[in-house]
Amino acid sequence: MNKNINIVLGDWDTCKADAAAIRYAVFVLEQQVPIELEMDEHDVVCVHAVAYNEEGLPLGTGRLLPDGHIGRMAVGAEYRSLGVGSMLLRALIDEARVRQYLEVVLSAQLHAQDFYARHGFVAEGPVYMDAGIEHVTMRHALTA
Repeated sequence: MNKNINIVLGDWDTCKADAAAIRYAVFVLEQQVPIELEMDEHDVVCVHAVAYNEEGLPLGTGRLLPDGHIGRMAVGAEYRSLGVGSMLLRALIDEARVRQYLEVVLSAQLHAQDFYARHGFVAEGPVYMDAGIEHVTMRHALTA
């Protein structure tokens, strides 16, 4: 875990520039998700998390929707071994607890299922396609 990584939580106006740049690089360029599917109307109502290194460079992002869904988790390819995803996920789960959500739910790409399982998420239901990528629904019950 890199202690020099800082997680900032904020609204879309605060986080848009950095969160959108990371999501574009990971989802649109790397994973070939159509941009019209990647950016959506939900961003304006979410709490966004952005991870920054000590120089202020954005490394990764994720969002928490008002219904308790975590989504748009993305970490730049060169930063994926630093624990950034775990730090972002913990920050979003902590925010869900602050908001007294009973659970968080996410749509995990199959290659990331083990990552989420290590953080207490449990897969449910069948594998399905979203934006041409296999996903599975995962839930994590929250306690105080």
